[in-house]
Order: sequence, then structure tokens, then C-alpha cells
Amino acid sequence: MHSKQTDVPASTPTILVRHERQVAVITLNRPDKLNAMTGEMQSTYAEALRSADDDPRVRAIVVTGAGRGFCSGADLAVLREGAETIRAFVPPPEDLPLLTLRLRKPVVAAVNGPVAGIGFAYMLGSDFRFLARDARISTSFARLGLVAEYGLSWLLPRLIGTSAALDLLLTGRTIDAAEAARIGLVQRVSEPGDVLADALAHAADLAAHCSPASLAAIKAQVYGDLDRPLDAALARALKMMDATFDAPDLAEALKARAEKRNPQFDPLSAGAR
Repeated sequence: MHSKQTDVPASTPTILVRHERQVAVITLNRPDKLNAMTGEMQSTYAEALRSADDDPRVRAIVVTGAGRGFCSGADLAVLREGAETIRAFVPPPEDLPLLTLRLRKPVVAAVNGPVAGIGFAYMLGSDFRFLARDARISTSFARLGLVAEYGLSWLLPRLIGTSAALDLLLTGRTIDAAEAARIGLVQRVSEPGDVLADALAHAADLAAHCSPASLAAIKAQVYGDLDRPLDAALARALKMMDATFDAPDLAEALKARAEKRNPQFDPLSAGAR
């Protein structure tokens, strides 16, 4: 049974950041509102993501929600105030939910409870999606007279296929964890109290064993190649491969394996995404 949520004092930060095992854990922190987003939260969240991406100490990022929800979407107070308020709520291009696709470091979503609307976009923008067994997911746009927002009409079909994407977007219906796993929307379903720990363990494993340079390069390859012809993707891969053969990470990985220890890869420096 979930504990009763109390209002968060006005002085309480709505975005929390902590570091553990070379992982930045970013928490949406409006538990009394199921972490519904405000304009200020969007900006702060985007900056927290960019800061983690630029921090040499951080090798992976976990995002989650406080309390019993992940993110229930935009704060309904915004929607009720009319078109001009809603327009002002839409973040600038650099802060849009899918900014995570441009980050160099892997992002793991620990979806601990209800998610809808813009929260759905935040979840989909993560490279790995861990879902609590009792969590529920909804796009909700069609039921509010809206459209597939924030690039979801581009990303969702690429993740789960056109038919499944149309099903979720056109109906706006709510699905459970079992269906989310069946259609490939999430990679792992965890017990309700374990989703954050499972996501953190996964991120920590990436941080401990994978080359930060390789993670950044592979992530850029996968998302960049979604719209490249095969020949262009292959030519780019061959060029990137050649650069890795005499880079220090390969030598360190082979040495670490011979010495039966974890590799000590160099961190990424702050740089352009």
C-alpha cells in the first residue's frame, strides 16, 4: 500500500540531484501532484541533465519520480489557463523532452508509477526504461484534444512499430506493465519497490564496465543512423571503427581483461552534444 502523500513546501526543490557509483540520479519532486511538470521544472530538469552530461564524474544518468508517480504530465492548472499560458509552457528547443537523445551518456528511466503526456515523452527519451509492475502508462493527448507532442510521432513508431504506436497515440488509453513489456515499450519490469534500485544497478554496471567514449559514440550512431541510408551508416561506422583501433580504451580493456580487473577508462570531458 502506498503511503499518504503530503504537500511539498514551497521551498522544497522540484528537481533533486544526487550522485552514487558514478551515476547521477535526477528526481522529479512534486509527489503531491504525481510530479506534474511546471515550466520552471522543465527548465531545471533540462539543466540537470546537461550538467550531468558535462560532469566527468558521471558516467550514466537515472531519472525517476518522487512518491508514487513518475510524471503525470503537464500541471492541469497550466491547461486550464488557456492557450497563451499553454504556449508559454512549451519549453525552448534546447529544453524539449527528447533532449536526452542528444546527450552523450546513457539515460535510464526508473518509472515508479503513473506516467502520461509530457511524462511519457520524458520516459521515451530515455535509452533504457525500467517500469514498476504496478505502474500505468497513458499518452492522453487525443483525449485532451491535443496531438502527438514533442516528437513522439517520430520516436514511438521507431521504438515499437507503427501499428502499436498508432494504437497508443490514437486511443490515449492506459496500459499496464505487462502490455508495455509485450510491445517493447520498456526493457524491464521490476517489483514496485525495486524499480529505482534496479535502474541504478544497471546504470552503475554501465559506469563500471563500459567505455564512456564508446557509450557516447554508439548512442550517437544509433540515433543518428535512424534516418541514414545503409551505405552512409556503414561508411560512418567504418570511419569510427578505424579511430578506435589505436585509441587508449581498447588497450586498457584488453589489459584489464588479462589482469582480471575492471577497466579504468578515461571520463568524457565537457563538450558539445
